[in-house]
Amino acid sequence: MNGTGALDVFWWVVLPYVAMTVFVVGHVWRWRYDRFGWDCYSTELLERRLLKWGAPLFHYGAFAAILGHVMGILVPASFTHALGIPEEVYRWFSAVGGGLAAVVVVVGIVILAGRRMLVRRVRATTAKIDYVALVLLLVIVITGVVPTIWWNLLGPGYDYRLTVAPWFRGLFTGSPDVAAVANAPAVYRLHATAAWVLWAVWPFSRLVHAWSFPLWYLWRPFVVYRSRGVILPPEPGTAGRRWRRIGGPA
Repeated sequence: MNGTGALDVFWWVVLPYVAMTVFVVGHVWRWRYDRFGWDCYSTELLERRLLKWGAPLFHYGAFAAILGHVMGILVPASFTHALGIPEEVYRWFSAVGGGLAAVVVVVGIVILAGRRMLVRRVRATTAKIDYVALVLLLVIVITGVVPTIWWNLLGPGYDYRLTVAPWFRGLFTGSPDVAAVANAPAVYRLHATAAWVLWAVWPFSRLVHAWSFPLWYLWRPFVVYRSRGVILPPEPGTAGRRWRRIGGPA
């Protein structure tokens, strides 16, 4: 950690570990003491038109963005070099893919956030912490798309895999490279800071529903459907009759 001050150590070592601790402990606490509140509080019955567009755009775009982060941060640059992928090809591929994913996520967040603020019935079901989570998500996406499109796609490019990525991986091995991330461009530092704050907010918002995978659905018994059979037409001359004597004439 040579060449770094106390503020850098706090910002890039203490804050991430505090956020990860709150993330884990907060989820355990929420599941233990607020299991009935472990839900996304679906508002589909209150408003459906905007939800059917915003929710798929946000979720599919978020999945693509997470996959891109896994490839860009958790996979070392030496691995792609060993596969024979040139840095220029990787940079363009990640910039185009990341840019498309970010645009989709931004549109989805704008629709969902606007829905929660403009639709009165949906607004009444929204907690303040959920607005905080939405703002953080929007900050994370914007600070992610700006360097992806304007820096790596249209500009000279910045290889974050040599600075930000080693610092992030070092957090899980106990040796974060503080100097590398402290000297990264400001937009990358803001992106990482907003992400850690979101980690700390996550357990106390409706984002917890992301961990509710219905895995039991894969091995549940089959649901048996039986047809009602052929419905016979009424007998001639019985229109309007409700009772019929059994064993005797009609």
